[in-house]
Amino acid sequence: MQRNALGNTGLSLSVLGFGASSIGGEFRPIEVGEALKCVNVALDRGINFIDTAAYYGRGLSECMLGQVLPSVPRDSYLISTKLGRYAPKHFDFSAKRVAESIDVSLERMKIECIDMVFCHDIEFVNLDLIVEETLPALRKEVEKGKVRYLGVSGYPMKIFTEMLERSELDVILTYNHYTLQNDMALRLVEPCKQKGVGLINAAPFSARLLCNAPLPDWHKATQEVRDITAKAAAYCEKQGTDIAKLALQYSVANDSFASCVTGSANPDRVAQWCDWIEEPLDEHLVADVKQILQPIHNWVYYEGHPDNSDD
Repeated sequence: MQRNALGNTGLSLSVLGFGASSIGGEFRPIEVGEALKCVNVALDRGINFIDTAAYYGRGLSECMLGQVLPSVPRDSYLISTKLGRYAPKHFDFSAKRVAESIDVSLERMKIECIDMVFCHDIEFVNLDLIVEETLPALRKEVEKGKVRYLGVSGYPMKIFTEMLERSELDVILTYNHYTLQNDMALRLVEPCKQKGVGLINAAPFSARLLCNAPLPDWHKATQEVRDITAKAAAYCEKQGTDIAKLALQYSVANDSFASCVTGSANPDRVAQWCDWIEEPLDEHLVADVKQILQPIHNWVYYEGHPDNSDD
């Protein structure tokens, strides 16, 4: 599988990354054996980047990875996790919790060093805290050899622009912002390039919005957004394909992003995605679908503290 350089880190990520939120049961109840198999399928098919978080499954995702990773050569994969968000309304970005969270994640995953650690969903807190306390605490974990690189993740574009200006980051992870429906993450490409910051895109399906699976209960899409994306999905079906296939191929094709992260608790689905990205992208179909989606182009929802929301 093709690999792309991640900013100035020296790391190279597979164009498709495995998102381990699904094996933590974030989208549906899981069957443990199948979920664990997903990790092996991903690695066997050439995916070398796994992304998780302490928040996913409230620790379950990391624990699941800890059942697989010890049997896999450590140099065959890169792993990122996140800290600071531990439950839907529980955030703790204090220096004390940073050190604790790193140790807990290492123990859960049964590894000695985490390649990347992201401050998770920072839009929910005052960014001064992240700049002045959380990131310096994370730097100390880098100095200890427990973490290699650090970054931030979240939803609004505004948080990334501000953090690039105010802090020294190694990597950024943005989600739902480079898809068939939303290309706002392109605003980050040049600023990241200028600073040597790696840029990772996640959620090419926009949390199932751009596929035929039911939306999770927590999805914030309006009825208009749901109706228009359903229309786009129906059009793809008439053309003999699946909107999910087009969405994945489209997001993976842009190498301005080191990797495109998505996940499943179904090993057959993971294998299917690997097959899809080996096939050519239908640019004409992309144009047709984008035209259908034009009324909701760059539609976003509001997430986090009002001061951190996009204008």
